Amino acid sequence: MSIILKRNLRSPWLLKQVVACYSSKSGDAPAAAAVKTIPKNLLEDKQTAYLQKENGVIFDKKPFKIHLDKDKTYSWCLCGKSKSQPLCDGMHKNEFLKIKERPIRFKVEKSGDYWLCNCKQTTHRPFCDGTHKQPHIQAAVK
Repeated sequence: MSIILKRNLRSPWLLKQVVACYSSKSGDAPAAAAVKTIPKNLLEDKQTAYLQKENGVIFDKKPFKIHLDKDKTYSWCLCGKSKSQPLCDGMHKNEFLKIKERPIRFKVEKSGDYWLCNCKQTTHRPFCDGTHKQPHIQAAVK
């Protein structure tokens, strides 16, 4: 299987993953191709997620699949310390931990299953963009 990532730097939420499946019968010829887009955070222009340049600590090296409802607002944990990952439980408010990162508030366009980033290194907060596949992230979590 081959994964190709294309990025439109002017519109980062338009990141597209092209997944080509190769059939073992036909050699290297593509058997099927599927195009998936990363969902858009409907609160992206109303929140300051892009102002938080730092990423939180790596919680896990794989994304988390979760069912999200259309009209509900969620808070995705950016600091990586929440006990209810991938959503925020307010752990960043503990003054003794001195956590700078704040949760990312988001909404989705339609109800359904979504993949949320658990490595906290995604550039498309809170949605997984495949960043967890990088060697330094895979090596960071046992």
